[in-house]
Amino acid sequence: MLNKTARGVLAAALLAAPAVPAFAETMVREVQVTADMSAIQNTKAAEHWAHLSDDLQNAIMADLVGKTGETGSKIVIDIDEVELSNTLQEVTGTAESRLVGDVAVTNDVDNTKFDAYELTVTFEEAGPFLVAGTDLSALTTDSQEYYDAMVAAFADHVVRNLK
Repeated sequence: MLNKTARGVLAAALLAAPAVPAFAETMVREVQVTADMSAIQNTKAAEHWAHLSDDLQNAIMADLVGKTGETGSKIVIDIDEVELSNTLQEVTGTAESRLVGDVAVTNDVDNTKFDAYELTVTFEEAGPFLVAGTDLSALTTDSQEYYDAMVAAFADHVVRNLK
């Protein structure tokens, strides 16, 4: 027989167990990213960010390894070109920069997998995605390291937000 203390501990453990979510992993069948780079008036920046749609789509798919299939959710992202243009033209350094986009997740068979939100990733949030030893004072919004970190951070946020 269990004494009162042991029963109390056992009861607390059993009550805490349902607090751990038992969600099934979201499978993804398609990722679509759009960004109208013609809205970017800074020619150098527009050239540097020209492949943002493809690069972001590829980064998301890479983060979804083992979670893709013929059926599942569809992720549609529309990057806010005006916000991106402002970041690339008006921000004097990387600290205030951000990447903003509308994210929609749909699923033809599972209504619990629907979601829609605006995602903003700041340079601060992209910091962990920089290569170790990167000189932050030398980064600019048109450097490859900055671009790679912002794309990786945005992709990471999208994947982590899946229901």
